[in-house]
Amino acid sequence: MAEILKGAPVAEALGEKMKRDVESLKDAGVTPTLAIVRVGEKGSDLAYEKGAVKRCESVGVAARRVTFPENVPQDELLAGIEALNAETGVHGVLILRPLPEHIDDETVRRTLAPKKDVDGITDGSLAAVMSGRGAGFYPCTAQACMEILDYYKIECKSARATVIGASLVVGLPTTVLLTNRFATVTNCHIFTKDVSTPARGAEILVSAAGKAGLVGKNHVSPGQIVIDVGINFTSEGKMVGDVSFDEVEPVVKAITPVPGGVGTVTTSVLVSHVVEAAVKSVTVADASVQE
Repeated sequence: MAEILKGAPVAEALGEKMKRDVESLKDAGVTPTLAIVRVGEKGSDLAYEKGAVKRCESVGVAARRVTFPENVPQDELLAGIEALNAETGVHGVLILRPLPEHIDDETVRRTLAPKKDVDGITDGSLAAVMSGRGAGFYPCTAQACMEILDYYKIECKSARATVIGASLVVGLPTTVLLTNRFATVTNCHIFTKDVSTPARGAEILVSAAGKAGLVGKNHVSPGQIVIDVGINFTSEGKMVGDVSFDEVEPVVKAITPVPGGVGTVTTSVLVSHVVEAAVKSVTVADASVQE
């Protein structure tokens, strides 16, 4: 029977550290603040917003909702983002996506200041992933994968790892973060001819393709650590991952559940970025005073 790598204790550990940092910031007169930008009333956006606000409140971070109607002109949305960029009391901005079709996503991402990009969507954040330096933040889900590996003391150095999925949101950043930990990483994507071979050969297997049942017993081998990033829904409305849990769990050493795994940690990572941005803002302010 595999060890179940639950996200709740990882999120709790992150939360305890955040509470200490938030207390120190408030002693310095700073309340870490997240602005959540939502366009329209999509159910998925409202659910994520609710979860983010709840997580913020649990550690003492302020959350502000900034809402626009579904038909908001692009210029008006961009002006709202620019105003948040300029507001010193806002330390992080979360833009709920995907946006309506009449809004150009790339333009929105370019408009957001990387230092407030707590969700890791700007080019500056992607540069930070690649170089380890810069004003942006790692994409939250990719970092959540690493937080789980760290919490459960799973060694990445010299490990063979395979990441299924090549999106800029999860797959590629996770590939880079694992490589930065000195894992030897294979990235599989839509044009990979035989995913099962590199998947079985991995010591750490991450699936972030967004396809229910993609990873079955033929993709895994004994001793593996499986991180299931997928969030999919069956016709009955049940949430499932990319991994066929009942097939894979009896074979591997450890596996994250869906729900209750990576997704649980992702929101905590988001809020931790807000706290980190607030700390950086205080550091910059102190440096300016000393000059």
